[in-house]
Amino acid sequence: MESANSLCPGTECKGGVLAHLERLEAQMNRSNRKSEEPTVREKESSLRTKIRELQQQRDRLRVEVKQWRARVSRKARLALPGPEDQPQSGNLRVKESSAKEDSSKTTLSEQEVLEKQWRNLKAILQAYRFTGLSGKLTNRRVCVYISTAFEGNLLDSYFVDLAIEKPLRIHHHSIPAFIPLEKIATAYLQTDVQRLLFSLSEYLNAYVGRKYQADQLESDFCAFLTGPLQRSALCNLLSFTYKVEHGTQAFSFSARLLYEDLTAALPTGVTVTRPAGVEASSPHWEEHRASHEMLFRTKTLHQAFASFSKETEMLHLNLVS
Repeated sequence: MESANSLCPGTECKGGVLAHLERLEAQMNRSNRKSEEPTVREKESSLRTKIRELQQQRDRLRVEVKQWRARVSRKARLALPGPEDQPQSGNLRVKESSAKEDSSKTTLSEQEVLEKQWRNLKAILQAYRFTGLSGKLTNRRVCVYISTAFEGNLLDSYFVDLAIEKPLRIHHHSIPAFIPLEKIATAYLQTDVQRLLFSLSEYLNAYVGRKYQADQLESDFCAFLTGPLQRSALCNLLSFTYKVEHGTQAFSFSARLLYEDLTAALPTGVTVTRPAGVEASSPHWEEHRASHEMLFRTKTLHQAFASFSKETEMLHLNLVS
């Protein structure tokens, strides 16, 4: 019987016959993979060529579609012949058929426009549902809800019901009359619905913010007021008289806050004066008046009065101690 080493003439088989067989199998696998590589490359090359051909075919079809649409558009703009140029009856029937076809295509185009508007509105509502905008969609209408908030407090909610027609129009809404809805709609309704909704949201949030400040003043800091708070419907003009303790003295003031920017919750103009009939009580009154004006310009109304309240509390604690 031949020895196992005779299977490997001229060399020593490490590990015996089994190890030698494993090495032969590995060599065969490597050889098979090398033989398959050209086939894989050929397939990849063939697929790339097919992709390029399909892309070229797609481009040609796009050009043909554009040309077809241009021809249809030109036919639709052609004027109908006058009475003196009436065609033969056969030609008339052909042109009537063509006119009906063009009319059908025009109707289809309008339908596509409406569907595009509907999809755009749906996308807007989906994208901005966390910014206070939400809505309910139907086949021909979309009702957009605008939720407002100020300083983390959820406040009022409004809606705009849009009819998806050509042109797009506002069917119904709950926007307050003093918000310039008509002006905003004229600017953006037909061209940029997203801008329309954000503009309305900006106006409404600013309005409820000003209203919230006035309400807080009347409810939480009424002890400082020496007369009724007067406000406009838009809450863009507030006037009131109040008294604040500074040191051991009480000072009376009359304030007028004007909000010329209707998208802002802080006033653009602040005037603090001495109330009518009140005499100067201290040489420090002017210093306090100037500091109050600055405070009303940079802080919300209830924050300003909260600082007055804190000063009063500190004064009382010092007196007690």
